[in-house]
Amino acid sequence: MSTKKQNSARAVDAVSDQPLGDFESLDLAKELRQAVREAGYKRPTPIQQAAIPLVLSGSDLIGCAQTGTGKTAAFALPILNRLLMDGRGKSNDLIRTLVLAPTRELAAQIGASFESYAKKTRLRTMVVFGGVKKGPQVNALRRPPAILVATPGRLLDLLSDRALSLSEVEYAVLDEADRMLDMGFIHDVRRILSTLPKQRQTLLFSATMPREVEKLAAQFLDCPQRIAVDPVSSTVEPIEQSVHFVEKREKTGLLIETLRSSSQALVFTRTKHGANKVVRQLAKAGISAAAIHGNKSQSARETALAAFKSGRTRIVVATDLASRGLDVKELPLVVNYDLPNEPEVYVHRIGRTGRAGSVGTAVSFCSREELPYLGSIEKLTRRRLDRIGSEPKPLTGSESRAESRASAARPATTRPARPRRRSDRPYGNRSQQAGEGNAPPRRRRRAKPAGGRPSNGPPRSRRGGKGSGARPGVER
Repeated sequence: MSTKKQNSARAVDAVSDQPLGDFESLDLAKELRQAVREAGYKRPTPIQQAAIPLVLSGSDLIGCAQTGTGKTAAFALPILNRLLMDGRGKSNDLIRTLVLAPTRELAAQIGASFESYAKKTRLRTMVVFGGVKKGPQVNALRRPPAILVATPGRLLDLLSDRALSLSEVEYAVLDEADRMLDMGFIHDVRRILSTLPKQRQTLLFSATMPREVEKLAAQFLDCPQRIAVDPVSSTVEPIEQSVHFVEKREKTGLLIETLRSSSQALVFTRTKHGANKVVRQLAKAGISAAAIHGNKSQSARETALAAFKSGRTRIVVATDLASRGLDVKELPLVVNYDLPNEPEVYVHRIGRTGRAGSVGTAVSFCSREELPYLGSIEKLTRRRLDRIGSEPKPLTGSESRAESRASAARPATTRPARPRRRSDRPYGNRSQQAGEGNAPPRRRRRAKPAGGRPSNGPPRSRRGGKGSGARPGVER
């Protein structure tokens, strides 16, 4: 066993039972304290209270916490503080901090947070991700930022193009490590971490800790401290959670009724086709909404997110692409139009509301076919959702098989075509998995015309003739 693995095996669990203080007591630089006050932060969250002193002390760290608990500030503030304190006399044109995020939405959010906290300093932040042209990113990297936030796929592309150097990185952060595992990026992350200097501070944050994430920590973290705050099985207390039992065909009417009384809402569907369909149905009812999913271009997604965050757009209908990395202040309502088939996703979805201690509401629609998903959610969260309406009986085995046969027998026009290599599910190429770009166009196979002749050009003679210029038995 290597020294790194031995040290990781002797990791110390760190638990903070101290009452929450304020940011003045966390020994942060004056510029950062001022930025925090201007951002409206009054008291650190539990994850910030526990993590900031450990990061300031130079320890490697494993943090287990769900989204919406203030993780970004928990690592951004102490890293910025160390860059300011340790960077006296060092050039600001070196990449000294690398933050890896699984999706471009989360990367953009982390970058915006760093810029907000560092606005009183000279430390620059840059975000790079796929789905956009590399040229502008390569040009911008000619003057390296102090903090680089990146998705793994695009970062590897830039490294292979020698567009940047990570030889001066002092701080490395892996955010949403379990999500990177789900999206197939774990091997890319290993390649990237292997290129970094051995003398560095590494921080890993994850909502869950599967075995592969533990192996990653054992390989690349040195005697890490551990903190666990609000694990993924728990939901934020200020969120009021309820479930409406409704038939599938009646979901749209209930959604329209629910949205009319809300100032702003985020609606989750299971598929991209479903998101587009819901947006069209809301438009017919006079409710303007925008869709966000993996088939949308990067510019369209950024425009929709900006309009939603500023309040210009009231309703956004999204797939689970937005279940992590979307931070809207005081979002009052999240609606699960379709229940997710993975209970952990439910926790991340409703975590978009009730953030930073604010009150939020999460409403879920549950059809008879989705009752097993509801059971898994309540088992994970150990909480029974408030029931509205009569709970139907679960489908029997024969009814479930009949429903499957009926779905298969429906005409193609009544159900969406199954997407090929373009899905929110984690398969396909690397850029597709991270939502870093659209799927590449498929090559069309030219139809072979009758008679077996080539489809392009007139038929060619197999025999030479007078004036033909062709030799007998040879095609030109």
